[in-house]
Amino acid sequence: MAPPARSRLIFLDIDGTYADRGVVPPGHVRAVAAARAAGNRVLLCTGRPKSMLTPHILAAGFDGMVASAGAWVEVDGEVLRDLRFPDDLAARTVEVLDRTGAAYVLEAPDAIYGRAGVAGRLRSLLSGHQHEGTRDRGRDETDAPGDILAALRTPASLDGCSFAKVTYFEADEPRDAVRAAIGAGAVDILPSSISALGDRAGEIHPAGMHKALGIGLVLEHLGAGREDVVAFGDGPNDLEMLEYAGTAVGVAGGDERVLALADHVAAAPAAEGLVAAFAELGLTAPPGR
Repeated sequence: MAPPARSRLIFLDIDGTYADRGVVPPGHVRAVAAARAAGNRVLLCTGRPKSMLTPHILAAGFDGMVASAGAWVEVDGEVLRDLRFPDDLAARTVEVLDRTGAAYVLEAPDAIYGRAGVAGRLRSLLSGHQHEGTRDRGRDETDAPGDILAALRTPASLDGCSFAKVTYFEADEPRDAVRAAIGAGAVDILPSSISALGDRAGEIHPAGMHKALGIGLVLEHLGAGREDVVAFGDGPNDLEMLEYAGTAVGVAGGDERVLALADHVAAAPAAEGLVAAFAELGLTAPPGR
């Protein structure tokens, strides 16, 4: 396939797309470097907060990030958006999760916050599901215990903790009941990426927040258009991003809805799928050559 005649903005989901169970394949690091050397910009676009973007993940070098599913946007070191839960919604969310007995973490750009004792619960829960859940559709899990626990803080009180997203597990009530208790019009809850955890786990963010909103802010800042966007993803929180992108790339074994939206399909990260996909899309050759 011929290279594009202009530089592109490449947005990469992390877990199940750029990284394989938290580990970035060497070929993906080289592909990112080659794409940037060819004049393209490469940004991470993830549900993870900035505080969970480890040095290993960032090692390739990126032009920015859309983190916390669109609540944090950064380009060339400049923060364009830093949205958090309003105080009243934050307090209600914590109260509901405490009442349902959930293990949860409050995700902020600088750290992840939780109750005393949550580290042990998360280590047990997540380690037990590390290689389960989405394996049936070929999606690999993030190295969740290590990445979460490295950023975890357990202050004496969570009052006043400012956060952009919440990840929770093992609630006594299903997601719809949790959402209704917090306020159905106030938050959205996505299923956990570890599907074996079922309906008692999820990711909570303010209603209407998603990755495409963050991408739109990047485009506005850089004076680019949707036709310049090449987005890669595999899961439910990538749907809006892929629908928004000029070129949508799904990952083999990912969510069926993702694959239905995709213009192209890349192999899974265990097979260093971005290497071939970048080459096929002309992202690793200088524009116009």
